[in-house]
Amino acid sequence: MNKIFTILIIFFLLAGATAVGLWMAGALPGVGKDQGRSSSLVVGVPQIGGPFSLVNHKGERVTEADFKGKLMLVFFGFTHCPDVCPTELQTISVAMQELGDAADQVTPVFITVDPERDTQELMADFVEAFDPSIVGLTGSQDEIADVMKKYRVYAQKRDEQDSEYYLVDHSAYTYLMDRDGELITVFSFGVSPEEMTAKIRENL
Repeated sequence: MNKIFTILIIFFLLAGATAVGLWMAGALPGVGKDQGRSSSLVVGVPQIGGPFSLVNHKGERVTEADFKGKLMLVFFGFTHCPDVCPTELQTISVAMQELGDAADQVTPVFITVDPERDTQELMADFVEAFDPSIVGLTGSQDEIADVMKKYRVYAQKRDEQDSEYYLVDHSAYTYLMDRDGELITVFSFGVSPEEMTAKIRENL
């Protein structure tokens, strides 16, 4: 069994485990007793989200407290991502535009899973290509590992020879968090901007 096949198996197993955990938590869309707000968690299932301290794309140190008072759309990816990340950030950008005046009640957040390359400057260049409201966050390896664990995010650098140009396999969920930083629901990759917008409006 070659290394690529092994990595793919690990990726899908971990992604599947994350999806099952989110489903059990009532976080996936359409799941939960309250369809309008599916954030009730099952006892024993790890909560999604929590405290963090990272650096935004403007070079400022921020914590989860800086985002309280607004809904958050949280997506994990990396600036060298060729397809998934630009696609999802474009979806978020369209959703923000469709929200109109209500968009000022939502903060989209893009957190890197590749802090080794994703400096504050690179994060700024990347997020500024999308909606101006998107906040890019990076940090040290330990800081990123900590926030990934709290959001149950999978990421694995591919076993490639080039130490500068490589890809990172990662889970591709967008988390909708409430004004206190607690999970409302999770959007799977490929969700339409209209569905995302509708769900956000339900929770404003």
